[in-house]
Amino acid sequence: FVSEEAIISLTINSLSGCTNPEASNYNPDSTVDDGSCCVELWGYCYSIENTSQILLYAAGLSGEIPSEIGSLINLTFLDIGINELVGNIPESIGNLQNLNMLLLDDNQLTGVIPESIANLNSLSGLYLDSNQLSAIPESICEIYPNINQFNITHNNLCPPYPSCISQEDID
Repeated sequence: FVSEEAIISLTINSLSGCTNPEASNYNPDSTVDDGSCCVELWGYCYSIENTSQILLYAAGLSGEIPSEIGSLINLTFLDIGINELVGNIPESIGNLQNLNMLLLDDNQLTGVIPESIANLNSLSGLYLDSNQLSAIPESICEIYPNINQFNITHNNLCPPYPSCISQEDID
């Protein structure tokens, strides 16, 4: 038996909102998660739980890929190709374990492809072509057999390459 006063007290002391500290709209005072948690990317707040696709191909994006993108745990399709994105691919990309297709082609991305790419076990398509990437980690070989569509041409890659990658993949 719960008294009416206890129910009223519980209701008064409960505050609905986003309880995920990684979310852009996190409310530390919230005690009940209302499902509104989101991550702000390029001026839009994407639902952490409900976003499965981001299609911003040739959308005029610039700057770095925000590391917060790794919070979108249910993302299956990410296309941010043909933009003006710069900098490194964030290590947090490896958090997107449901990702089937990753298109980061035709940007100005630099540096080493992160080791965390090996966490993308569901990946069947990977497009990193036409950037300025400088190295591929050996860990890519853990997922390479599952990838049906692979393009890493037109980068600044030099040997030695991972054991699963051939010169034909690079040219």
